[in-house]
Amino acid sequence: MANFSVIILTAAPPAMAEEAGGAMVKIDGREALLRSVDLFLNRDSIKQILVVCPKDELEEAKRKFGGHFGFAGVKLVGGGDRWIEQIVDAAPHVAPDATHVLVHDAARPVVPYSDIDALLEAGEKHAAVALVSSLRSILVEVDEGASALAYHTPDRFMHLLTPQSFSRQKFLDLVKTKRETHASEIRLVKGSPLNIRIGGPGDATLARAMMNMLPRPKAKPASSPFEEAQW
Repeated sequence: MANFSVIILTAAPPAMAEEAGGAMVKIDGREALLRSVDLFLNRDSIKQILVVCPKDELEEAKRKFGGHFGFAGVKLVGGGDRWIEQIVDAAPHVAPDATHVLVHDAARPVVPYSDIDALLEAGEKHAAVALVSSLRSILVEVDEGASALAYHTPDRFMHLLTPQSFSRQKFLDLVKTKRETHASEIRLVKGSPLNIRIGGPGDATLARAMMNMLPRPKAKPASSPFEEAQW
């Protein structure tokens, strides 16, 4: 059976640096980061959860979230300010017995339980797996000045989501090269369009509405007081 370690990143993904900070946006009083952690609690195949935040924010994060994370066995790790830097800095903390690693954007707290189930299942069979969702409208390609160049039909493109799954070796390759896995190597798993990324406080209302649309998973006995509090 596969053992998964989860790395939750607070940095914005590549090409989305302007939307950094979404992890700390509060949705009904709780940060998106905490809700993202909730997604991976109480799952038999997930043995470890690491949360990475910038090194200069680590002490504040420990003060703010340390008590909650301690109950749930979640470890806070200091890292860089960029997506790939946080992945590299988290790598030494991945459990030695982890056969796979999930990488998740902390600013994506709205992920259906069934999507994560499907990702874990596919992750056991493929070295690299990513959740994706369909586009629903025609795309317009523009130049640097935002002038239209061409139309593209939505069936040729998909939204790339997180979490993403990597075999241990594929993850170590990513850490070594500090480059994203090439698209041709990734197995795509269709996910929900409700899986939006929080870019700022203005997205909190939308995220709350999306959460209310998610089916609730069957509750298992909580393994910690923190988990029990979430139900």
